[in-house]
Amino acid sequence: MKLLVLKEIAANENRVALTPDVIAKYQKFGVEVFIEQGAGEKSAISDELYVKQGAKIISNIDEVLPEIDVIISVQRTEVNLTKIKQGVLFIALLNPHFQKEKIAAFAAVNISAFSLELLPRTSRAQAMDALSSQSNLAGYRAVIDAVYELPKIVPMMMTAAGTISAAKFMILGAGVAGLQAIATAKRLGAIVCAFDVRAAAKEQVQSLGAKFIEVKVEGSEANDGIYAKEVSEDYKKRQEQLLKDTIQTQDVVITTALIPGKKAPILLTEDMVKVMKPGALIIDLAAVNGGNCALTEVNKIIEVNGVKIIGYENFPSRVAADASKLLAKNILNFFELLVSKENNSLAINLEDDLVKSTLVSHSGKVTLA
Repeated sequence: MKLLVLKEIAANENRVALTPDVIAKYQKFGVEVFIEQGAGEKSAISDELYVKQGAKIISNIDEVLPEIDVIISVQRTEVNLTKIKQGVLFIALLNPHFQKEKIAAFAAVNISAFSLELLPRTSRAQAMDALSSQSNLAGYRAVIDAVYELPKIVPMMMTAAGTISAAKFMILGAGVAGLQAIATAKRLGAIVCAFDVRAAAKEQVQSLGAKFIEVKVEGSEANDGIYAKEVSEDYKKRQEQLLKDTIQTQDVVITTALIPGKKAPILLTEDMVKVMKPGALIIDLAAVNGGNCALTEVNKIIEVNGVKIIGYENFPSRVAADASKLLAKNILNFFELLVSKENNSLAINLEDDLVKSTLVSHSGKVTLA
């Protein structure tokens, strides 16, 4: 088998899909690893480090595409489809619901494409769950960016000149990113509160030492799933009033709410932003899918009435070295599902729920649900 690692071309993407420490594990499957020249540079990985582990550096990937069996990337989908081998496997974070034309183009040339965001949240999938590993780092980096931009210190400090109160952080969405943001902010000495539409998140938030603010719900309106789901209009109105009342005293608001395959829900309206304190910050982790704040501008820092709104599209990329290490292992673990244990050949088992759920194009057809 021959595997090609693509160099990312998006301006805000610093990660790479393979790190030197996993090359030997691919080689155990009889895989010959090709790396596009410079693929690891933004993650502090030189071509020489790849070569030392037995990979081959390719300056012009068109020369090897006709013989490649597996292509991996972080999120890059641009390759010369006229050169590509029929039936090649493509593994990446494809954001398929927002790239349907690209998925259709893959299907047209018989690429079997796997989008790792679509992995179900099960214990078996944990080792390959790239969405979780990257969200974890995004939550951490969001707090670090907030500390950098905040015009005050985070912990309470008692000095001879007086006492400085601790900064107040509010985290909207207590999934993987939100929980890491809570933990990081608490370690830095912040006073933290959090909100999530899922009642089950309350215990997790409180276990990290944060206050859980909630809209009381009953019966069918309760939202206890792993993923957040859409709620009623009445709930949205009560939620909006609760957030508006709470947000006035906060120094930092970090929003993390994403519904897979859909535009990010608006949690912070323009009116809410207007009642925030001058010098306060909003870090919008959902900017990639439109943003949780109505005023967020993707990949920009804007200021509205003295409130900064940060809408970076790719927070994991801002800690690319560690993000790449985790992502490389996620991809390797998923790749193992696609290899026959009998003879180390590629085999797509459509009976495997992890394989089936992530497969978005196969045998000339779009298979995205």
